[in-house]
Amino acid sequence: MREALPPGGLFADQHWRIAPKPFALTPALVRELETLGRVLLQFYRAVNLLYRRSVEGREPGWIAQLLDQGKPAELLAWQRHPAFRHELPRVIRPDLLLTEDGFAISELDAVPGGIGLTAWLNRTYAKLEEPNPKSEIVGGANGMGEGFAAIFGEASRVRIVVSEESAAYRPEMAWLAEQLGPRFSVHDAHFHDFATGEAVYRFFELFDLANVPAAPRLFELAAAGQIRLSPPPKPIFEEKLLFALLWNRNLRGFWHRHLGEAFLERLLRHVPYTWVVDPTPLPPHAAIPELGLTDWQQLKLLSQRERNLILKVSGFHPTAWGARSVTLGSDVSQADWAAAVEAALRAFPTSPYVLQRYLKPRRISAAYYDFNREALVPLPARVRLCPYYFVHGEGDNARARLGGVLATLCPADKKLIHGMKDAILAPACVAAAEPAQRRG
Repeated sequence: MREALPPGGLFADQHWRIAPKPFALTPALVRELETLGRVLLQFYRAVNLLYRRSVEGREPGWIAQLLDQGKPAELLAWQRHPAFRHELPRVIRPDLLLTEDGFAISELDAVPGGIGLTAWLNRTYAKLEEPNPKSEIVGGANGMGEGFAAIFGEASRVRIVVSEESAAYRPEMAWLAEQLGPRFSVHDAHFHDFATGEAVYRFFELFDLANVPAAPRLFELAAAGQIRLSPPPKPIFEEKLLFALLWNRNLRGFWHRHLGEAFLERLLRHVPYTWVVDPTPLPPHAAIPELGLTDWQQLKLLSQRERNLILKVSGFHPTAWGARSVTLGSDVSQADWAAAVEAALRAFPTSPYVLQRYLKPRRISAAYYDFNREALVPLPARVRLCPYYFVHGEGDNARARLGGVLATLCPADKKLIHGMKDAILAPACVAAAEPAQRRG
């Protein structure tokens, strides 16, 4: 595995622990993941419709007002531009935490890292399995690359624009572009030489537009129909508070109509209860659902047992990715929790925060190879799965296809799961029998 790494690596100054084999998932879980993309694509369609109707006055105005908070007027104008009316992200990546009861969808990422990495992992582990195949890589050896390439249709050329903020991911995208052939190329945030008929993959968050000189020209060409842009310049899809809207009882009728009962029930089963931390005073006889609080200030006073909650910025902020704004209430002191809550309340007008129930990932037994000790080392771990869905086709005919699943196995004593250097990164495979990993 180590010898197979590209000369330039896959992440800038990033490393991970190498597993001796793919991470095995039960066939039942893989089947569920294969159909989850359809649900998430329909959720994005419904979100897009909800926002548009709120702007038009056909749904409550507070929805668009909440989603627009803190965004510059020019970005909101692009979001509402007729050319992008029906445009959705064409890469959908949920973060799934494996729990005792199945899995929890903690958030959705419309501009995810890891596409090239997962493509490399799938291909490399598939080769290792070839002499004596015991399992099947989810998505197949080439599912990630083929899925990514297909989202651009018949575009003559595909340019992947990577900002400095996302520079750590440039090596993986450069490797992927090289594998996909001369039609694909990677560029920095200053590139302007776009041509009619090309496609562009936007590998930068919309909060970072001031540092992406190419963005205005890029959006103009996309709006004029001269190039194909994915994801579109619509910050609603970079907000974690979408899950709070999903749980809002005032919108239950809308979700029933535009998701359908089965999709809605499936989402509510897997998405932890989520609130928007809005300091607007409640009537004295009202309470925040599920929490029973009558004022967000009371959140500061919850006991450690009651603070099994995650606090994080919703989006459009430099700390909205990579777990940089995340506070787990049960893992910090009362004073630190109170300070985090106060910061969230102050930030509401420009950078709303969300509160989410923390569903603790279950412990599993894993192992990695220690190259210094030349030995396999056991690791009690907790797991995050990141399925990558690629949206092919147009309008109602669009379909979300699973290209692969990245498993991040963090040491069990870590409360938050993300791609740290102590984590094992491995592709997922479907095993013919129950996976070898057992609960700790």
